[in-house]
Amino acid sequence: MPPGTETLNRCVSATLLFASAVNSVSLAHAADEMTLPATQIQDIAAQDDAQSVGYVGKPSSSTTKLGLTNKETPQAITTITRDQINDYKMNSVKDALRSAPSVTVEQSESDRTEFTSRGFEINSFEFDGMNMPFTQTILNGDLDMAEYEQIDVLHGANGLMSGAGNPSATVNFVRKRPTKDFQAQIDTSVGSRDTRRVDVDVSGPLTDTGNVRGRFIYAHEKGNSWMDRYSHEKNVAAGLLAFDLSDADTLTVGFSQHNSDSNGSTWGNLPLVDGNNNPIHYSSRSSNVGQPWTYWNIHTQRVFAELNHDFGNGWNATLSGTAITEYQNSSMLYVASVTDDDATAFSARTSGRSHQLIGEAKVTGPFSLFGRDHELTFGASYGRTHQKAREYDAADTGYYQTSFASILAGTEAPPQFLYTSDINTQNTIDRQKSLFAGARFSLADDLHWIAGARMLSTDGTGESYGVDHAQREHGKVTPYTGLVYDLNKEWSLYTSWTQIYNPQYGYAGVDGKPVDPLEGKSLEAGVKGSVLDERLNLTAAVFKTEQSNVVALDQAVQVGSQYRYPTGDYKSRGIELEASGEALPGLDLLAGYTYVHIENEDGDKSRRYVPTHSFRGMATYRLPGLPQARIGTRVSWQSGIQNDNISVIRQNAYALVDLMTSYDIDSNWSTALNFNNVTDRKYLTSLYSGTASNYGAPRNVTASLTWKY
Repeated sequence: MPPGTETLNRCVSATLLFASAVNSVSLAHAADEMTLPATQIQDIAAQDDAQSVGYVGKPSSSTTKLGLTNKETPQAITTITRDQINDYKMNSVKDALRSAPSVTVEQSESDRTEFTSRGFEINSFEFDGMNMPFTQTILNGDLDMAEYEQIDVLHGANGLMSGAGNPSATVNFVRKRPTKDFQAQIDTSVGSRDTRRVDVDVSGPLTDTGNVRGRFIYAHEKGNSWMDRYSHEKNVAAGLLAFDLSDADTLTVGFSQHNSDSNGSTWGNLPLVDGNNNPIHYSSRSSNVGQPWTYWNIHTQRVFAELNHDFGNGWNATLSGTAITEYQNSSMLYVASVTDDDATAFSARTSGRSHQLIGEAKVTGPFSLFGRDHELTFGASYGRTHQKAREYDAADTGYYQTSFASILAGTEAPPQFLYTSDINTQNTIDRQKSLFAGARFSLADDLHWIAGARMLSTDGTGESYGVDHAQREHGKVTPYTGLVYDLNKEWSLYTSWTQIYNPQYGYAGVDGKPVDPLEGKSLEAGVKGSVLDERLNLTAAVFKTEQSNVVALDQAVQVGSQYRYPTGDYKSRGIELEASGEALPGLDLLAGYTYVHIENEDGDKSRRYVPTHSFRGMATYRLPGLPQARIGTRVSWQSGIQNDNISVIRQNAYALVDLMTSYDIDSNWSTALNFNNVTDRKYLTSLYSGTASNYGAPRNVTASLTWKY
């Protein structure tokens, strides 16, 4: 049993008993008439922040840092709302972002996921606008969505706000917050392959005046997989307290524990070609290189504090700090190559930990200049991470020969992990400091100019698996500028331009030294608007990007326990179309189409593992003759993809179709059924890893029961 699980179970039991008592009272006094739709737990801190309602995505003000609305921001924004998460049981970040138009989920291993957008890796992640500059800890363990109200995806480069100018996207996880009124929700679900999950969310005032509020969140999920021998258990607990210190000051503190424990885990995926680049055919989509003795356990603790002060006259300040501690233990097997039944394998047992500390101070408010009102934001941020790890290998040379048939059958004998040295260790410290300032100038009643810059300094010290981790860049300035022209109250035109600068932590070049930072420039233009009394939002964007020193992740070469990556220069261009909100009475949708074309420095089409065309859409409809019932579908389609160097490694175009139906029994109780991959399409999840991949999940079903108060 994971540490703390017993205590958490006691809390859950107490919560369930309390909820049952409350429900008995509520049912005894319930009115005959039912109120639809059912009540939602709302984030009181975000109510003034234009909180998303239903499928009408309204990005948090923390997403842009300048406090801009979607219409005021000269970049495309996608919001995955809590209603969407609940409707389609998107309980992990990879499930949620799989529904975000322009985002491609790259499942590189069973317990590690990367994401791409506009053809490039997403490595800018935020929690309530607090940038996490060192992303290694975010991509592991499949971050659970239990403690988050919504996800905002800010498309394109975001150097002004986050400190890194990667042109793909910035993903902002918006936390649930304590509420002024008591609210509670319990979700239970069971699904295919013995999957079980329970979610508990209780929030409300802790004093008579409501000046102290609290929120407790718990989630437990356990189940098997369609992949042979793989199983996964997650335990999440989070607690938040909000204190109104005065009329002008609010302090919010929070703690969360995420435990991710997997058995039969994969290090790398199924080899797709043999040593002669001939395709390897698998009889079952459940094939897995993970063994009964392989595992990957990731335990993450997050503590944060946020102090908001209102100066009056529209000026306010925010002081935020986050500390993250993560522990990892794993025993893994990697298949490097296959010839007939002879497999070259690499196996290791690794333990590691990382400590991150991130802080930010920000001041924002209006000012007058030349007879017009404008808005200013400025601040500073600091980040530090210390990562340590030690690896024990199964062979003194790293690799050894074994039977591929025994690996697929799960009968590979567990090796003894006896070999280690200083080359098998990691001990690095990275620091990042920055100053930023941005303003929204009202050049005319209908013309607004957003301009700013961030000055960034980075330092890296230590060694990582035998490679010097030294990195240093001081005073690097990333400028940003954009224009927004209001055609009328509902529609606007926009354009933005920014330079790209992004330190590439954790990657070694072909020479074994850390790769140079990513650099380049990005241009975007588009139109935004709303129709149907602002119930339906529409966005169309075109973009063009030039980059240098891009890491070729699909061309990694393993030298001992270290992966080395070549780099290249790329140009990308494309189109994004998106609609979100209420298209018709009772019909909610989020849908988007993306086209992206990527070329290398020679002008040849490149990074073909990124689909040229893709469509993501989800819709739900409340039946007019039976308003207690809703039906819905989620569709994901993409064009064919392939490896740049080995043409036989490819995945043809495919579509995945999910269905859902729900029924509100009364004002407190509801039930739902979710059918995923209803056509039972067989497909490879990703070609991001180059010459390896796994098959996606076959047809499956989830039944759930929800109680709300």
